[in-house]
Amino acid sequence: MCGRYTLYQTEDLKDRFNLSAKPLIHVDDNYNVAPGQYMPVITKGEKGNTVSLMKWGLIPPWAEDINIGYKLINAKSETVFEKPMWHSPVLHSRCLVPARGFYEWKVLSDSKTKLPFYIHPKDLDLFAFAGLWSTWEDVEKRSIMSFSIMTTGPNKEMAEVHNRMPVILRPEDETSWLEPSRRDRGSLEPLLRPYEDDGLDMYKVSEDVNSPRNNDEHLIYALE
Repeated sequence: MCGRYTLYQTEDLKDRFNLSAKPLIHVDDNYNVAPGQYMPVITKGEKGNTVSLMKWGLIPPWAEDINIGYKLINAKSETVFEKPMWHSPVLHSRCLVPARGFYEWKVLSDSKTKLPFYIHPKDLDLFAFAGLWSTWEDVEKRSIMSFSIMTTGPNKEMAEVHNRMPVILRPEDETSWLEPSRRDRGSLEPLLRPYEDDGLDMYKVSEDVNSPRNNDEHLIYALE
């Protein structure tokens, strides 16, 4: 799964993701993005790529309780085209979730100890997870936009830490993922693959990351 990630130094979002206009949103450096937080998400509109703040944890339009989003922070690529919950979003509401890196916890043999690792592509400073998004209205008709991050099986190095990993799109695949005219499984599913073997940098970090209340640059520093 993917339950925490980082996004900082966002001044280059416009150029990196070919946004149609300079973002009007302000985003603080976030070294410990947690479910329920509002983060920049990129979608394709009539005038090109745009960025919006969305709540992490997808809230389906039919949901009665906003808190369902905490159970829907990830969507499995292996079943997303088949499950009714995800079928419409994957065909009609795809997005890019900008990030600098993400965290994952390795469970040791005693099944109690969990060691946090920080992970990011070796060749990409700023990248995008494949995501899905939705709009939900509360009882007062206020709209809340939300998103989920796609996951897949691990590549070689991730398998040493966890049996899942987020789908990190190659830059050349980002346009295809956002393209609204792509509405068939055959053209979308090949994009939902693990990152290439030996393509990730990963190392153990402080257990301070376990609490979302801790949020500064020291979280991504490698332990001695």
